[in-house]
Amino acid sequence: MTPFELSNLVVLPFWALMILAPTWSFTRRIVGSPWIVAPPALIYLVVLLPVAAMVLPAVANPVPAEIASMLGTPTGTALAWAHFVAFDLFVGRWIHIDSRNRRYSPWWVSPTLLLTLLVGPVGLLTYLLVRTVIGGANAAVDPA
Repeated sequence: MTPFELSNLVVLPFWALMILAPTWSFTRRIVGSPWIVAPPALIYLVVLLPVAAMVLPAVANPVPAEIASMLGTPTGTALAWAHFVAFDLFVGRWIHIDSRNRRYSPWWVSPTLLLTLLVGPVGLLTYLLVRTVIGGANAAVDPA
């Protein structure tokens, strides 16, 4: 199994819990921990270590052509993908927890989480926009 495939495998159970069983006590317990992002972050680290001497200078002083060249390799693709799934999961976790604290309906939050899984920034933007529109009803809730 490649690091790319493994990255998908390790995050999908968490997404399934948040999207398909958002009110289950098991989901609350599991997703409540920020450590759910550790598996893809560890995959990222394992892939990064052998190429860190090449990657770190490239990201410290990014040049589009160099970044494109690096991302066009199997290692670069695996790094990028592990990065995407780790951060998308972290954002999805925040959306899930924030929406549960605000008592938002899973009927509209689950599709937003699906958007976050597939196209992370679009899902986050959607959640923030809807949260802004309906957020006034829950003003007493901590905005974090």
